[in-house]
Amino acid sequence: MLCFRSNPYALFFLLFFSLFLFGREIGSQALNVQTLNISGYCKSFVFGEREQSEVLAWRKIERRNLVEGSEGDNNSSLILAEKRTYRRDPLNDFHKYTGGWNISNEHYWASVGFTAAPFFVIAAVWFVIFALCLFIICIRHCCCQLNSYGYSRTAYALSLIFLILFTIAAIAGCVVLYTGQGKFHGCTTDTLDYAVSKADLTAENLRNVSDYLSAAKKISVDSAILPSDVQKGIDDIDRKINSSASTLSHQTADNKEKIQHGLDRMRLALIILAAVMLFLAFLGFLFSILGLQCLVYTLVILGWILVTGTFILCGVFHLLHNVAGDACVAMDQWVQNPTAHTALDDILPCVDNATAQETLSRSKNVTHQLVNVVNGVINNVFNRNFPPASAPLYFNQSGPLVPVLCNPFHSNLTNRDCAFGEVTLHNATEVWKKYICDVSGSGICSTPGRLTPQFYTQMSAAVNVSYGLYRYGPFLVNLQDCTFVRDAFTDISHDYCPDLRRYSQWIYIGLVIVSAAVMLSLIFWVIYARERRHRVYTKQYDGRSEGQYKGR
Repeated sequence: MLCFRSNPYALFFLLFFSLFLFGREIGSQALNVQTLNISGYCKSFVFGEREQSEVLAWRKIERRNLVEGSEGDNNSSLILAEKRTYRRDPLNDFHKYTGGWNISNEHYWASVGFTAAPFFVIAAVWFVIFALCLFIICIRHCCCQLNSYGYSRTAYALSLIFLILFTIAAIAGCVVLYTGQGKFHGCTTDTLDYAVSKADLTAENLRNVSDYLSAAKKISVDSAILPSDVQKGIDDIDRKINSSASTLSHQTADNKEKIQHGLDRMRLALIILAAVMLFLAFLGFLFSILGLQCLVYTLVILGWILVTGTFILCGVFHLLHNVAGDACVAMDQWVQNPTAHTALDDILPCVDNATAQETLSRSKNVTHQLVNVVNGVINNVFNRNFPPASAPLYFNQSGPLVPVLCNPFHSNLTNRDCAFGEVTLHNATEVWKKYICDVSGSGICSTPGRLTPQFYTQMSAAVNVSYGLYRYGPFLVNLQDCTFVRDAFTDISHDYCPDLRRYSQWIYIGLVIVSAAVMLSLIFWVIYARERRHRVYTKQYDGRSEGQYKGR
C-alpha cells in the first residue's frame, strides 16, 4: 500500500495545486462566457469567418427586434436585454438562449445559472478531492508505521505565517459578506417599496376617479341631472376602473411579498453563514495554536462541508448578480419602448390601454355634461326674472346675473378656452358666493340675490366633481402611454440599480474570499498542528538525548 512517509501533508499541497489549476481553467472559461454575453456572440475557442458572419446576423436580428418593438402596435411584444442574456441554455442542448430577461421562464434561469457553473464544479471537485485526501490520510495512519518525526523550522514558521494570513483573510471576507448583505437587503427592500408605492398611488388615483364618476351620478342642480346614457356609461367604466386598480395593486403586492420573502430568507442564511465561518476560522486558528489536534481534525471535517456549501452560495450569488444586471438593462430598454408587452409586466404592470382611454374619454364627457347642467340651470332659471306665479321657478331672484361656468371641453371633447365673463372650475364657488340671498321660511329670497343656499350647495357639488375629474386628466393621459411605469423604472434604473449591482457584487466577493481563505486555512490547520506536534516531540527528544549524554 502506498504511504507518504517522507511528506505526510503532500496531499494537501497536491489538493491546493489541483484546485488552483482547475479554478484557473474554469475561471478563464467563465471569463470567456461573460465576454461572450457582453459582446453578443463568439465561439468558446475558435474565431473565424463563420463566427464573424453569425455576429453580423445577430446584429441584424437585434436591430430588427428594436425596430419592431418601437414601430409595432401598442400590444407588440418586446424581448428585453436580449443581447446581454444571450447565453448557453443547458435545458436546450446548450444552444444559446434568445428569450431575453424573463424571470418566469425556466430557460432564462437555466441559462443565467450556467454562468455560475464554475463555482458549482469547484465545490464538487473540492468536496471529492478533499474527501479522498482525508481517506488516504486515515488509511496511512491505520496501516503504515509512523516512526519519522522530521521537524523543519522553516516549515513551522511559514505554516504559522500563512495560517495567520488566511485567518485574517477569512475575517475580512466575513466582514465584507455581512456588510454587503445588509446593504443589499436594504437596497432591494427600498426598491420594492418604491415600486409598490408607485403602484398603490396609481391605484388610489384610479379609485378617486371612480369615486368622482360615481358622485357625478348623484349630482342634481334644481332637479337637473345627467342624461341617462351618461349615467350608464359611468356604471360601465366604474367596473373597469375598479378591476384595473385591484389588479395593479394586488399583482404588485403579491410580487413584492414573494420577492421580500426570498430576500429575508437569503439575508438570514448569509448572516448565519458569516457568523459560522468567522467562528470556524477563529476556533481553527486557536486550536491549531494550542495544539489541540483532535479538535483541529473535527473542525477540518466541519470546514470541509461548509466550504463546499460556501462555494455553492458563491455560484448562487453570481447568478443573482447577473439577474440584477439583466433586470436593470431590461428596464432601460423598456423605458425606450414603454407600450410594448414585456416580462416586466410581472413586476409593475401597466393599466390596460383601452381602459385608460375609455376612462379619460368618460371623465371628459362627464365634466362637459356637468358643466352644461349647471349652465343650463343658471341661464334658464337663476338669471331669469319669473313672475311669482311661476313657482317653483320663481324664488324672488334679483340683482346682477350669475356668471356661467367655463366648460373646459368642446362637444367633441377637445380642449376649450374660457370666454370672457365665464368663471373657471377653480374659482367658481368663491365667485358665486356673492350671488347668494337670504331666504325666508318658505324658501323665497328675502334679500337681493339669485342663488339660495340650497342651490349654491348643489352647484358647488357639481363644480367640485367636475374640477376633480378635470384635475385627474393629466394622470389619465399618463396611463395611456404607461408614463407612471416608465417613470418608476427610470428612477429604479438611475437611483437603485447602481447600488443593487454594487452590493450584490460585495456579497459575491465576500463569499469568494471566505471560501478561499477557509479552504486554505483548513490545510494549514493540519500542517501547523503537525509541525507544532513534531516541534514539541523534537525538543523532548533532544532534551532526553542531552540528559543521557551528560549522564555518561
